[in-house]
Parts: sequence; structure tokens; C-alpha cells
Amino acid sequence: MSVLPKRVGGCCAGCGQGCAATPGRVLRVGLIGQPNCGKSTLFNAVAGYRSATGNYPGTTVRLTWSRVRVNGAEIELIDVPGIYSLSASSPTEKAAKQFLLSREVDVIVNVVDASLLGRSLELTLELQELGVPMVVSLNMMDEAHRKGMAIRVPQLSQELRAPVVETIATRGVGVRELFSRVMAPPDLVPGPVTSSGWTAETERAISRLERGIASGSGSRAGARFLAVKLLEKDEDILGQAGPEARELAGRVGEEFAQAHGHALDDVVVRERRERAAALAEQTVSAGRPHADFREALDDLLTHPFWGYVFLVLVLGSLFWAVFGIGRWTEKELLGALGAAFAPVTAGLGHHALAYALASSLWDGFVGGAAIVLPYLIPFLFGLALLEDTGYLPRIAYLLDGLCHRIGLHGTSVVPVVLGYGCSVPACLATRVLPSRRDRFLATVLATLVPCSARSTVIFALAAFYLGPAWALTIFAFNALVVFASGWLLARLWPEVSMGMILEVPRYEWPSLRMTARKVWLRLREFVVVSWPLLIGGSAVLGLAEYWHWDRVLNMALSPLTRVLGLPPAVGVTLIFGVLRKELTMVMLVQALGTTNLHAVLSTAQILAFTVFVTFYVPCLASLAAMTKEIGRKLTALAAAYSFALATMLALAARILLTALHLA
Repeated sequence: MSVLPKRVGGCCAGCGQGCAATPGRVLRVGLIGQPNCGKSTLFNAVAGYRSATGNYPGTTVRLTWSRVRVNGAEIELIDVPGIYSLSASSPTEKAAKQFLLSREVDVIVNVVDASLLGRSLELTLELQELGVPMVVSLNMMDEAHRKGMAIRVPQLSQELRAPVVETIATRGVGVRELFSRVMAPPDLVPGPVTSSGWTAETERAISRLERGIASGSGSRAGARFLAVKLLEKDEDILGQAGPEARELAGRVGEEFAQAHGHALDDVVVRERRERAAALAEQTVSAGRPHADFREALDDLLTHPFWGYVFLVLVLGSLFWAVFGIGRWTEKELLGALGAAFAPVTAGLGHHALAYALASSLWDGFVGGAAIVLPYLIPFLFGLALLEDTGYLPRIAYLLDGLCHRIGLHGTSVVPVVLGYGCSVPACLATRVLPSRRDRFLATVLATLVPCSARSTVIFALAAFYLGPAWALTIFAFNALVVFASGWLLARLWPEVSMGMILEVPRYEWPSLRMTARKVWLRLREFVVVSWPLLIGGSAVLGLAEYWHWDRVLNMALSPLTRVLGLPPAVGVTLIFGVLRKELTMVMLVQALGTTNLHAVLSTAQILAFTVFVTFYVPCLASLAAMTKEIGRKLTALAAAYSFALATMLALAARILLTALHLA
């Protein structure tokens, strides 16, 4: 069953009758392109981050879709993860091919990086073989002009037999015209089957196999693509094809090799690449590139020495900005909201059930508004800016060597870096790793780094009550522990890891509007899910305290709190932390009955609590994502490791501070 929303009407892709939007029909449009071509930027420019995501059936590859209204008509826009080819064997490329062959898309919008036209057109030619109506979005035209490229768009459109529209998705340039062409039927009929530009010998081999497949399938458009893939020896297509088609493909390939001395699968791939290069050469005039500071900046920020210096400066600046904004905002909001609740306090009896319920509900609201959001919002803004400028992949590039030193696959650094935002997508990102061992190690490390919720606890607890130097020390200590954990786990499960292949996007000036939308998309989960849970959990804790039920839970957890040197009342807050990590901070304030935690907790206790929350069991959503990616047994092992590690480190921190008389 498809994860995509049920369509209302719609034509069969490849029908050749056009796909204009009409009343009662929702046109399904798929965005397909190579990584870093601006495809998701184009999607967000149209959908505005109002989207849903889900796995494509039978795979772990996530598609993003949204219902949007364009030029007065509703369409269903689907963002398929970036792929280089429909022939490779990665899970993403397999899912994209399966999606396109399923005929669940009416029109393809092929997003092409105009500044890398020769390479990008290889995928365009493959998509053309499908026979599905297609519009080409010639994106990043500003970057092409910077390189001195002048693209003759009408000629390229004529060669491809498809509409080609110039766009700059980051600024919304050409987007309206692009979707006007998507919904205009006369231009969307696919070109003739010979439009891919094969040599005569290759075309004869393809046509022979195509006729053999079409006679049995009744679908000439589909047969063309299947014939090419069978001759390329595509494993997925070979597995799905019948024995007669496989036998015919083998015979055609053998006869071609005997006649021409070359393997037909190699010839098909080479000719498509040559055709793409020839198209680019015919339609592009090279001029003098404009001077750009970004190349010099990239040399500096990825330098073997200065790159790490600037990495520390960038992350340090982010830390101080989040702390400064959050601390000032928290102090102001706590005072204002405390004064706002004073009239309610005066109207209720201090020992009445109504007061206990109202007070706990208000504590939950204030905790989200004054303790979590002041740190979470600037942190998410900083993370989004690092992503949108293109610096985040460069952090992964700089840390790749470090991963290899501890025995990890280089690509493991990507989910680890994503873990600073949220552990759930970080766990899901491990699916790109080649082995079960690498996925397990990357998942463990991604859940050990402080996500935005844990970072909020560090800022709101350690930084606010002990000072920013303590919080910075915790972040640095966390990085050291993550490195040591990776080194240890890699040796307990030895395996040779491959190198990292990572395409680093160009630097871009971020759009404040798009960045704000991205922040809201990530913040929405807290506002819609975590904040109500926080208020509800606060009410539950308030009622438990009123009826003294919390004593049972605290007594059950007393062995742990005793080891950590924490008051027994803290025990119940750790349970809420398994639901959402930011709940621990607010529940701690409510359980101890004061916002001035330093008055009831020593420095050693505050540090021990912060260290424990930083490392202990991931939240339920992260555990669910881990189970999906690495299985129940490895998830249980990872959770047990993080709990034991958190307990040991928190105990060590308390003992050390006590020994140094800093408690």
C-alpha cells in the first residue's frame, strides 16, 4: 500500500493525452534530480514546508509530498530524494526507480543544476526513456552565469523534446512559469523514442529487445525503458522481467558483443554519457567567469589546519549566541509570567486541589515558554543557517578523517552531525551506510551527541545556574566521550570501513524566509507534541505530589538517585525524560518546587544531573527510529550502553567536583 495520499482522479502517466488539471482531478507531479540540484529548495518554495513524509512501500527511503494550489488548480507535489542515476543499486535510487515505474506520477519535473549541465543531463536522458511527460527545471541559473555559462534554452528544449524553464529556486525566479508549463498539455507529450541519440547499432539492439517486450506487455513506452535497463544488466529489472525477456536480452547482448567487440551494457552507459556531454557542448557558450570569494572561502574553511580553527570559532559563536539570547529571554519571561500568575494564586487556596492542578498546569506552560523556547529557537536558527549556507556538509568533510581514526565509515559523521539537531532523523540517516555494524555504531554515536532538547537542558541548567564555561565544558566533554565510545565500539565489532563519498554543495546566501520556515517545521513538533505533553506531564506530577503518589516512583528510583547523589524527589523527572528530554528540566523545577535550583542543589548535583541527562537513554521517538534501522536487540544494547555510560559519567563528575572542593 502506498504511503502517498490517495489521488482524486488523475490520468495514467505516459498516456500521451496531456495532463492538464481539470475539475475533480489532482495532478501528481514528481520532483526528480541529482543531489544538491536545489530540488528540495524548489519544493519548499512551492509547498512552504507544509508537507508530510513517509517511507516508500517496501523501502526505508522517505518521500516528501504536499497538496498545493498552483495557478488556481490543486496539484500533489512529491519530492523524491536526490539520485544520480536510475541504474545504480543504492536504496534511494532503487526506490526512485520503483516509484517512477509504478506510474504513480503524472508529470516529472526534472530539476537540473545548470552550472553542472553535462553531468546533470545524464539523468535527464534516462528519465526521457520512461516516456512520462516531463518538464526540465534549469535551476541555479545564477551560479551558471557566475561561471560565465550562456545556455541556449530553446535549442536545449528542442534537443530534449521537452519544455525547459530557467529557475533560481532560492529566490523564486521562474517557479510560476515552471508550473504553468507543467499544467500545459501540448508541450508535455514525450519525444520520439530515438530522442536519446543512440548510435545506429545500439538503437537497433534496443529496438529489437523493445519489440520483443512490447509484444508481451502491451506498453511500448514502458518497454523502451525496460529494454534499455535489461541491456544495461540492471539487477532490479532483470529480477522483475520474465524468463523470455531475460533470454532475449542475453541473446541481443551476446550478438552485439560478437559483432562489435564491446559489451552492450558498457556501450549503453558510455553513449548516454557522451550524449549528455554533447548536448551540453552544443547548447552552452563559455564566457569569462565572474570573480567569486566562495572558492577562496572554501579553501580556508576546509584547510587541514585553519578549517578546524574556524570550526571551533563557528561552533563557539553559535554556543555563545544561543546562551546569551536564551539566558536574557529566560530571565525576562520568568519574571513576567510569574507576575501574570500572581492573581490566580491569590484566588485559590494554597492547599486546595484546584490550586495544585492550576499551579502544575501553569508550571508546564511556563516551562515550555520560558525555559525551553528561549534556547531552542536560537539553536534551531543557528543550525538551519549552518545547513542553508552549505557549511554543515563541510563539517562532515572535516570530521571524516577523525571517523577513520576510530574505525568508522566516513559517512558516519553525517548522522552524528545531524544528531545535534534531532536524534530521530540522525538514526534514519544511518540507512545510507553499507553494513549493519556501521549503522549500529553510527546510531549509538548519533544518540550520544546532545540533540536540540538535550542542548536546551544544558543551556537552561548548567549554563544558567553554573555559568557558560560549565556548559561549554559539557559540550567538549561530550565530544570526547563520543570519540572514545566510537573507538571502543569499533574495536569490539571490528570491520574494515570504506571511504566517504560526499558531494559538498556550494555556499549559498540563506533566505531568511526559508530559514524561518525550516525552523518552524522543526519547532512545530515541540509546540504541537512536546509542549502539550509537557503541560500534561506537569499536571500529572502535580496531582501525584498532591496525593503523594510520586513517593512510590521516587522510592523505586532511589538506588539511582542515591548513586548520583541527587535528592529522591528528582527520580520521577528522569521518567519524563524518556518521553522527551526537555521535560526533565521543567519537571525538575516542579519536583523541587523552585526555579532557583542552585538554592536546593549543589554545583556537583546540578552537574551530575546535567551529565546524566546528556547521555542517558534516548527518547521514545529515537528508540522507535533505532528499532526500525538496527532492530530490537541492537537498540536494547545501545540503550543499555547509554544508560550505563550516563550513570558512570555522572557519578564520576560528582566525585571529581567533590574531591576538588567545587561542589
